[in-house]
Amino acid sequence: MKSEDFKKIISMAIDREVEAYTFYKTVSDKVKDKNLKTIFTELAGEEKKHREFLQDFLAKEGKTMKFTAAPDYKVYTTLQTPPITPDMKPLEGLTLAIKKELEAMQMYTRLATASSDPQQQMLFTGLANMESTHKARLEDIYVNMAFPEAW
Repeated sequence: MKSEDFKKIISMAIDREVEAYTFYKTVSDKVKDKNLKTIFTELAGEEKKHREFLQDFLAKEGKTMKFTAAPDYKVYTTLQTPPITPDMKPLEGLTLAIKKELEAMQMYTRLATASSDPQQQMLFTGLANMESTHKARLEDIYVNMAFPEAW
Protein backbone atom coordinates (compact mmCIF):
# COMPACT_ATOMS: atom_id res chain seq x y z
CA MET A 1 0.00 0.00 0.00
CA LYS A 2 1.32 3.44 -0.86
CA SER A 3 2.16 5.66 2.10
CA GLU A 4 -0.22 8.33 0.80
CA ASP A 5 -3.13 5.86 0.58
CA PHE A 6 -2.39 4.60 4.09
CA LYS A 7 -2.41 8.15 5.47
CA LYS A 8 -5.67 8.97 3.68
CA ILE A 9 -7.37 5.90 5.13
CA ILE A 10 -6.23 6.65 8.67
CA SER A 11 -7.11 10.33 8.26
CA MET A 12 -10.60 9.35 7.11
CA ALA A 13 -10.95 7.08 10.16
CA ILE A 14 -9.81 9.95 12.40
CA ASP A 15 -12.43 12.22 10.83
CA ARG A 16 -15.10 9.58 11.55
CA GLU A 17 -13.99 9.38 15.18
CA VAL A 18 -14.19 13.18 15.47
CA GLU A 19 -17.72 13.08 13.98
CA ALA A 20 -18.72 10.36 16.45
CA TYR A 21 -17.24 12.33 19.35
CA THR A 22 -19.14 15.45 18.29
CA PHE A 23 -22.37 13.45 17.93
CA TYR A 24 -22.08 11.82 21.37
CA LYS A 25 -21.03 15.07 23.05
CA THR A 26 -23.92 16.97 21.46
CA VAL A 27 -26.44 14.33 22.54
CA SER A 28 -25.01 14.22 26.07
CA ASP A 29 -25.42 17.99 26.29
CA LYS A 30 -29.05 17.82 25.11
CA VAL A 31 -30.53 14.93 27.06
CA LYS A 32 -32.02 15.41 30.51
CA ASP A 33 -31.74 11.85 31.83
CA LYS A 34 -28.62 11.63 34.05
CA ASN A 35 -27.86 8.00 33.17
CA LEU A 36 -28.12 8.67 29.46
CA LYS A 37 -25.99 11.80 29.83
CA THR A 38 -23.34 9.67 31.56
CA ILE A 39 -23.45 6.99 28.85
CA PHE A 40 -23.09 9.49 26.02
CA THR A 41 -20.31 11.35 27.85
CA GLU A 42 -18.46 8.03 28.22
CA LEU A 43 -19.02 7.25 24.53
CA ALA A 44 -17.63 10.65 23.58
CA GLY A 45 -14.58 9.84 25.70
CA GLU A 46 -14.19 6.47 23.95
CA GLU A 47 -14.32 8.14 20.55
CA LYS A 48 -11.69 10.63 21.70
CA LYS A 49 -9.46 7.70 22.72
CA HIS A 50 -10.05 6.07 19.33
CA ARG A 51 -9.02 9.30 17.61
CA GLU A 52 -5.87 9.54 19.74
CA PHE A 53 -5.07 5.88 19.02
CA LEU A 54 -5.43 6.45 15.27
CA GLN A 55 -3.36 9.62 15.39
CA ASP A 56 -0.63 7.70 17.23
CA PHE A 57 -0.97 4.89 14.69
CA LEU A 58 -0.58 7.38 11.85
CA ALA A 59 2.51 8.87 13.48
CA LYS A 60 4.06 5.40 13.76
CA GLU A 61 3.21 4.25 10.24
CA GLY A 62 3.71 0.56 9.78
CA LYS A 63 2.69 -0.43 13.30
CA THR A 64 0.28 -3.36 13.22
CA MET A 65 -3.27 -3.01 14.49
CA LYS A 66 -4.52 -6.01 16.40
CA PHE A 67 -8.17 -6.28 17.35
CA THR A 68 -10.27 -9.34 17.86
CA ALA A 69 -13.82 -9.24 16.63
CA ALA A 70 -16.42 -8.81 19.35
CA PRO A 71 -19.48 -11.03 19.45
CA ASP A 72 -22.42 -9.78 17.41
CA TYR A 73 -25.59 -10.13 19.45
CA LYS A 74 -27.65 -8.65 16.59
CA VAL A 75 -29.71 -6.66 19.08
CA TYR A 76 -29.84 -3.89 16.48
CA THR A 77 -31.95 -6.01 14.12
CA THR A 78 -35.04 -5.54 16.29
CA LEU A 79 -34.52 -1.88 17.13
CA GLN A 80 -35.94 1.15 15.35
CA THR A 81 -33.74 4.24 15.30
CA PRO A 82 -35.33 6.85 17.56
CA PRO A 83 -35.21 10.59 16.93
CA ILE A 84 -32.83 12.68 19.03
CA THR A 85 -34.82 14.60 21.62
CA PRO A 86 -33.97 16.21 24.97
CA ASP A 87 -36.42 13.82 26.66
CA MET A 88 -34.87 10.71 25.16
CA LYS A 89 -35.12 7.66 27.37
CA PRO A 90 -31.91 5.71 28.16
CA LEU A 91 -32.87 2.74 25.96
CA GLU A 92 -33.58 5.08 23.05
CA GLY A 93 -30.17 6.68 23.49
CA LEU A 94 -28.49 3.29 23.58
CA THR A 95 -30.38 2.27 20.45
CA LEU A 96 -29.14 5.36 18.67
CA ALA A 97 -25.56 4.70 19.79
CA ILE A 98 -25.73 1.05 18.71
CA LYS A 99 -26.94 2.10 15.27
CA LYS A 100 -24.11 4.66 14.93
CA GLU A 101 -21.47 2.07 15.85
CA LEU A 102 -23.09 -0.43 13.47
CA GLU A 103 -22.90 2.09 10.60
CA ALA A 104 -19.20 2.70 11.24
CA MET A 105 -18.51 -1.04 11.49
CA GLN A 106 -20.38 -1.73 8.24
CA MET A 107 -18.56 1.07 6.42
CA TYR A 108 -15.14 -0.35 7.36
CA THR A 109 -16.28 -3.88 6.51
CA ARG A 110 -17.43 -2.74 3.05
CA LEU A 111 -14.10 -0.98 2.49
CA ALA A 112 -12.21 -4.15 3.51
CA THR A 113 -14.30 -6.22 1.12
CA ALA A 114 -13.89 -3.74 -1.74
CA SER A 115 -10.12 -3.47 -1.37
CA SER A 116 -7.79 -5.74 -3.30
CA ASP A 117 -4.77 -4.68 -1.21
CA PRO A 118 -4.11 -7.11 1.69
CA GLN A 119 -2.72 -4.31 3.88
CA GLN A 120 -5.81 -2.18 3.31
CA GLN A 121 -8.03 -5.17 4.01
CA MET A 122 -6.21 -5.77 7.29
CA LEU A 123 -6.45 -2.09 8.23
CA PHE A 124 -10.16 -1.84 7.46
CA THR A 125 -10.89 -5.13 9.21
CA GLY A 126 -9.06 -3.84 12.30
CA LEU A 127 -11.10 -0.64 12.25
CA ALA A 128 -14.33 -2.62 11.81
CA ASN A 129 -13.38 -4.79 14.78
CA MET A 130 -12.72 -1.69 16.87
CA GLU A 131 -16.23 -0.45 16.11
CA SER A 132 -17.77 -3.89 16.69
CA THR A 133 -16.24 -3.95 20.17
CA HIS A 134 -17.94 -0.64 20.93
CA LYS A 135 -21.25 -1.92 19.55
CA ALA A 136 -21.05 -5.13 21.59
CA ARG A 137 -20.44 -3.13 24.77
CA LEU A 138 -23.49 -0.98 24.03
CA GLU A 139 -25.60 -4.04 23.27
CA ASP A 140 -24.57 -5.55 26.61
CA ILE A 141 -25.68 -2.39 28.40
CA TYR A 142 -28.92 -2.32 26.38
CA VAL A 143 -29.80 -5.94 27.18
CA ASN A 144 -29.06 -5.46 30.86
CA MET A 145 -31.26 -2.36 31.00
CA ALA A 146 -34.08 -3.66 28.79
CA PHE A 147 -34.25 -7.14 30.30
CA PRO A 148 -33.09 -7.02 33.92
CA GLU A 149 -33.10 -10.35 35.65
CA ALA A 150 -35.73 -10.85 38.31
CA TRP A 151 -34.67 -12.90 41.27
